[in-house]
Order: sequence, then structure tokens, then C-alpha cells
Amino acid sequence: MPSKARIALDENLKDVEGLLKLHEEKGGTGPGRRYGLEVLNKSAVVLITSFWEAYCEDIAAEGLECIVTHAKASDVLPKEIKKIIARELKSDINELAIWDISDDKWRAVLRTHLIKLQETRNRKLNTPKHMNIDDLFESAIGLAKVSLKWGFKKRSPIQTRAKLDKFVELRGEIAHRGKAKSSVKKTTAVDYLELIKQVAARTGGVVNAHVKSITGGQALF
Repeated sequence: MPSKARIALDENLKDVEGLLKLHEEKGGTGPGRRYGLEVLNKSAVVLITSFWEAYCEDIAAEGLECIVTHAKASDVLPKEIKKIIARELKSDINELAIWDISDDKWRAVLRTHLIKLQETRNRKLNTPKHMNIDDLFESAIGLAKVSLKWGFKKRSPIQTRAKLDKFVELRGEIAHRGKAKSSVKKTTAVDYLELIKQVAARTGGVVNAHVKSITGGQALF
């Protein structure tokens, strides 16, 4: 069964598929430019970016919740999680000292601060390019450079990063200026949709494996 985050993403992406279907109904499937329908393509790009951002936030939170619930002891937690919480508490000069306390206590502390951590990440992740996604997962669950796992049969992780960033930049042009530097075609929206489906699947698999390694076998899905 997919993660809750992936289920939500798939449900959200149905809205994008609906826009593309409407484009087809209004403009047909033959060759040539469709006038008056570009707004559907631009809307699709904006929505896809928002849904990708939400997916990353959701699965990061889902992964952290699983770690808090199922990790057998505090010493198996990634150092990044320990340091972030310790800095927030400011309870000791040694950032890692708090993790010497009992398991019941660290779980309570981490649960209390989970919402605050989510809010902090959500404010930062307003442009879901690969660098911000990497920062999100490292700060949330101690998973470094998740984007380096975005390699596919015909596209390297570096190429995938560049492609994603280009689409996110296009979203910025549409959202902040009302239009892109050039017309947004249906093929662009379709390509972006397929990219996000691929990258989300790979990201979910990497997060799942990372969580399992910390919890001793408990997975998200």
C-alpha cells in the first residue's frame, strides 16, 4: 500500500489530469497550436508544483512520525534530528546531551516539537527546487541528498535536478508575472506531470528505506 503522502498526491494530480482532459476536449488531439487554451497549461504547471511541494512536506512528516513511534532507542536517530531538537531546547551547551535521557522522554520531546519543525520547513519550502528538497529531508529525517537518487534509465540525477528546477522556475514566472517568457504548451504540462510522478515514486522509496534502517524494519508502506 502506498504512503499516505503518495495517496494524497495521486488524488491531487487528478485535478491536473482533468485540466489536460479539458484541453483535449476543447482543442482536440491533432497537430497545431490551440488558441485560448494556454491558461489550462499554465494552471496545470502551477498546480503540479504545489502538489509536489505538499507531497515532500507530507512524506517528510510521515517519515519523522514513523521514526518517533518505532525507533527502538534514541541512539539510532540520525545526528541531524538530534542536533536540531537540542538546539531548539537550548538545554545544554553540548547539542547532543539531551539524547542521553530516557527513551520515553526523547519521544515526548520530539512529538512536542514535531509541529514546530513542520511549520518551519513549510515556510522554507516555498520553491521546491532540488536544493530545498534536499534540505527538507536532511533536516526532517536526517536523509542527505535525496535528489542524488533521482536517476532513471534515460536521465541522470543531475539531469533530473535540472529539469525539475526548470519547471519550478516556470511556475514562478507564471505565478509572479502572470505569464512565462514563452508560451506554455500542453506538452510542457504533460512532461512535468510525468516527471513528478517518477520523482515522487523514487523519493518515496528512498524515504521508506531510510526509515526502515532507523526503525529496524518498520516501513511507511
